Amino acid sequence: MQIPQYLLERLKRNEEIAGKFNEIEMSILSILNFDDFFKRLLFQIADKFSIPHIWFSIIRESTIGKQLKGNSDSEGLKSTIAFVSHERFISIINNQKPVLANRNLTYFHDLMPVTLTEPIGSLAIAPITLDGKLVGSINLADIDAHRFEPGIDTSLLEQLARKVSLCLSNVTAYEQLKFMAYHDPLTGLFNRRVFERILDREFSRAKRYNSELSLIFIDFDDFKTINDTAGHRIGDKVLCFFADALGSLKREQDIVARLAGDEFVVILPSTGKKCAAQFIKRVTAYFETNPMVSGEYVFNIRISHGISCLSDEGVYNPSELLKTADSEMYRHKAEKKKP
Repeated sequence: MQIPQYLLERLKRNEEIAGKFNEIEMSILSILNFDDFFKRLLFQIADKFSIPHIWFSIIRESTIGKQLKGNSDSEGLKSTIAFVSHERFISIINNQKPVLANRNLTYFHDLMPVTLTEPIGSLAIAPITLDGKLVGSINLADIDAHRFEPGIDTSLLEQLARKVSLCLSNVTAYEQLKFMAYHDPLTGLFNRRVFERILDREFSRAKRYNSELSLIFIDFDDFKTINDTAGHRIGDKVLCFFADALGSLKREQDIVARLAGDEFVVILPSTGKKCAAQFIKRVTAYFETNPMVSGEYVFNIRISHGISCLSDEGVYNPSELLKTADSEMYRHKAEKKKP
């Protein structure tokens, strides 16, 4: 029996598309960093399928969303990724099937990157997953209102989303390993090894350019009591709450790290002791009015701190800068215990 011509044409078209998918997959499998991955992937898809606008929407609260936010200063990521809240994303995508639209496109504004300023006629949103969990979507747009018209077959979009999800899992796994090598696994702050390298760099830079440099050593008051009364799980939440607050209160150039346990440090480049004292004053004031709440527990965080700077007596190297701040912190803690 002779195969109908339209079936032959469809088979040929499917083979061509499968070939393009394979070329895209092979071109990105060796990439192991987010920036290059997203740029290469989107370029390949746009080029092979002649799509004028293509980008990712990533759920901000997802694991990959948190990882990517750490790289959000990258110009490449700014133009290829839009971050959206889980609640808003789910309101648009209530299952894992592609969504097509060519009317009321302003409804999808939260899914669009700030760099997308040209008018579009139709939009395709293909959900992507990571380890079986919905993490966002890959989005295609065209000025042609009929290209992604609701009602057309979305099987190719689903294939594309599956390919993208598979490739994304590879680069995400590698980025997670790299992140863990440099960051504290609980709070996401820099770990001690990275802190020491940064301190060495900033100390040398301050000496070279005769600029100021301050360091703040911070320690919780009675953190052991939190662990003993509420358990380590709540104690971990308190540490994360504290780390997030420090991250939001610091300047862009400041570096926050967790040394161990409840010990944190802040490096303040080009900053004298007076300005460092103002910073820790803001931190203290913040926790006085913002207790950490978890279920039935409410903790008013109290801290002790010590500040050192490049001009302090006996500070001839980075380790002395840290040691001086540590000594000042213990002195502060002891003074608070005096009747």
